[in-house]
Amino acid sequence: MAKIFPVHPDNPQIRRIEEIQAALQRGAVMLYPTDTVYAIGCDLNAKSAIERVRQIKQLANDKPLTFLCPSLSNVATYAFVSDTAYRIMKHLIPGPYTFLLPATKLVPRLVQDPKRKTTGIRVPDHTACLALLKALENPIISTSAHLPPEDRDDGEFELEPNLSRIELFERLDKLVDIIVDTGEEPTYEVSTILDLTGEKPVITRQGLGWERAASWV
Repeated sequence: MAKIFPVHPDNPQIRRIEEIQAALQRGAVMLYPTDTVYAIGCDLNAKSAIERVRQIKQLANDKPLTFLCPSLSNVATYAFVSDTAYRIMKHLIPGPYTFLLPATKLVPRLVQDPKRKTTGIRVPDHTACLALLKALENPIISTSAHLPPEDRDDGEFELEPNLSRIELFERLDKLVDIIVDTGEEPTYEVSTILDLTGEKPVITRQGLGWERAASWV
């Protein structure tokens, strides 16, 4: 049964954030809100926790995982950022954008795209997320809380529309260790994905804010 941590959405309690931070450092897996959808995540450096996230989502090791960073300067620690990529990201960060970039050696292989050696990174526009990132001083895995429909047996995951916050908590209560509760109801609009690994930036998924991203790409 997961432990629920009520966190103020605009002024996260320092002590509460520190409790969550300590749990993440011990390898906890959490359900938490972002500026797009609710996500399942853990400390980027907690290998056993990343493996659990993959099990929850039924993801094979060749499926890369996105993670959150607190700032553009922090992104440059985990990815090689070209001048073109930097200019685009500078205009879009923070926000609902996932940037595909060549990974540095600090990104665990378990997180990368094994063939392309790339990684997906976001800088969220979300107060609680940024408070956690600042406290943890490590990136946080962020994979959408897609849920296995109870009437399906093919292992496919879907995002169930109109699922309330409480229903979402109940569905994942036995799968995660921590639930961060800011009182926000789930939204079902995903991030826009920009592939910045090539010479020409490409939007590979249109999500929140894609029109703004298109103006810079």
